[in-house]
Amino acid sequence: MGVAGPFPSYAARPPGPVMDRDEADRALARLGAEHEAIETSLLALQDHAGRRLLEGADLTGVTKERWSTTEQSITLLWTYFDAYAGALNRAREVRARRRQPNREDLVALTELLRGQGVTVAHAAAHDPSVTGPARLSQHFSLEELVQRMNELYARSLDMVVASDSVWSAMPARIDLLAAELRRTHSLAHSVGVRPGEHPAGDDLEAIVQELTTLRVQVISDPLAFWLPGPGSSAPGGGRPDTTRYDRAARALDEVRREVEAVLAVRQDAEQRLVQLRDVLSRADRTLAEARSARGEVLAKIAASEVPVVNGPPTALQERLATASEYRRHAQWHRLSPLLESLEEQAGEELLRAREQLTAVTAPLAVRAELRGRLDAYKAKVARHGLAEDPVLIERYDAARRMLWSAPCDLRVAALTVQRYQDAALDMLAGRGPSGPEDRRGRP
Repeated sequence: MGVAGPFPSYAARPPGPVMDRDEADRALARLGAEHEAIETSLLALQDHAGRRLLEGADLTGVTKERWSTTEQSITLLWTYFDAYAGALNRAREVRARRRQPNREDLVALTELLRGQGVTVAHAAAHDPSVTGPARLSQHFSLEELVQRMNELYARSLDMVVASDSVWSAMPARIDLLAAELRRTHSLAHSVGVRPGEHPAGDDLEAIVQELTTLRVQVISDPLAFWLPGPGSSAPGGGRPDTTRYDRAARALDEVRREVEAVLAVRQDAEQRLVQLRDVLSRADRTLAEARSARGEVLAKIAASEVPVVNGPPTALQERLATASEYRRHAQWHRLSPLLESLEEQAGEELLRAREQLTAVTAPLAVRAELRGRLDAYKAKVARHGLAEDPVLIERYDAARRMLWSAPCDLRVAALTVQRYQDAALDMLAGRGPSGPEDRRGRP
């Protein structure tokens, strides 16, 4: 501990003009107030929860290095304070000798209050702000000591407050996230999301390892997780660095959503399997109808290209059987992606079956359209009293034989229907039936 230097000789030359009584009294009052403020701050630092935690913690990394320096700074702070208090007490003793101090007293007070009369041993060895060649002791004025103590106090408090802020914020948040992780892990295990069996299970294990490591590092090296505030000179200006924690929290949210999706599969798996069977059954029936229609078309329609109809979707049926096995054995993590794939493919299969049915039955639809058009024009000419016209009867019978015979040549049938339609239009227009030479190019 540093001690105040020897009492200065009254014959010593005071630093600057000798203080009068009022100046000395004001200086003593101000320095006394500073003494009380400094003592209060030092005691608060001594009792700070962060400092007590630092003293008892097994520190590593940058925190260990900073705390070693801070401990020396706090020790030096008390050394400076003791020296300051000793010099202030000696000045008070001089002032208390006489109500009206004589010149010798004022010279001594001036030297004590303004001069560099305070000696601190080994100060240069522990205070980086003390410059100059290494010496066994250092001389300060009371003003200089206050400045040194303020600097050391700010640096020490900054380190203590930063560490305490990280410890106050991070471990509690990590523990809450770890509790949520345990609940998610238990739920994941119940639905088969396990390491080595599902990617989300591997992610959960990685999050467990990360949170365990993160908590150990936060406890042993809190300053590694501290971001100083930009441009802030106040002690403790900054915030905890939660980058790794936030990344782990986001990863856990993703895993939780995946587990909830798998859980939802468990709850509605049977309904979805029933719907899948229904869709595939409809696709099978549609394909069977298309195959039957293709035979009918080949038998009834001549000179027509009829596409080949695919067989039933056996591959999908096999995968559907696999999905049922997954449900039976509660392998929800495998059932979930399989169901999603099957639902998409089953919908596509039903759409393809319908498209094939439409393509196969297209010739029958053309024949039906020609039949409908022929009968519509027959009804139209009948309403106008032209049903018994021999030309119309001849052309109608020719078209009807083509459309109601098997196999039906759609190209020829379309021509005969067009000939009947043209004759009907000419009759209705009052021109009589068109001969071969005046059909205006109509077939």
